Order: sequence, then structure tokens, then C-alpha cells
Amino acid sequence: MGRPSVYPTELRERAVKMVGDVVSQYDSEQAAIRSVASKLGIKTPETLRKWVRRAQVDAGSRPGRTSEEIAEIRALKKEVAELRRANEILKAASAFFASIPSGEVR
Repeated sequence: MGRPSVYPTELRERAVKMVGDVVSQYDSEQAAIRSVASKLGIKTPETLRKWVRRAQVDAGSRPGRTSEEIAEIRALKKEVAELRRANEILKAASAFFASIPSGEVR
């Protein structure tokens, strides 16, 4: 997975919920994000914007791959890499044993 977040999960969830709750009180979503980020001590509004977008995708209100799908793809890529390594080992072993005359292996 990626690097650990400097922000606790509870803060992330609370910040995203706050943006959703107050967005109608601002001229734009970006203004709401800036305000909430400032109030909660989030270093940059961009950080909160990314959390909001991820939450929107996960909720199905925005197109894109959900967090669950991303995690599954990551796991599958890791598995494919492991299988490829195992396949290379098996190919090398097969070539090694194929090069030994049949009477010498016991």
C-alpha cells in the first residue's frame, strides 16, 4: 500500500463529512474545502480535496475506481509478479534437468 497518512482516519472522515455538510453555505465546493481544511489544521486544501474526491468515488456519486477496486488491482498485480517469478524458477529448473543425461539423475 502507499505511505501512511499523517492524518488519522477519524479526522479524514470527519473532514469529508464537514465539507458535505457546509458546501451549500459557500460559493463553491473549493471554498468549502479551503474553509474546512483551515479549521481542522489540514496543511493544504488539496489534501482535503483528494479525500473528498475519493469519498465521492467510493460512494458512487463520481465515476472512477473505488478504494476497494484499487486495493484488489494492487493485490492482483502483486500476485501476477509472484507467479511470474515462480514461472521463471520453474523454467530454469526444467532447463537444468533437461540438460542432464537421463542416467545420471537418481
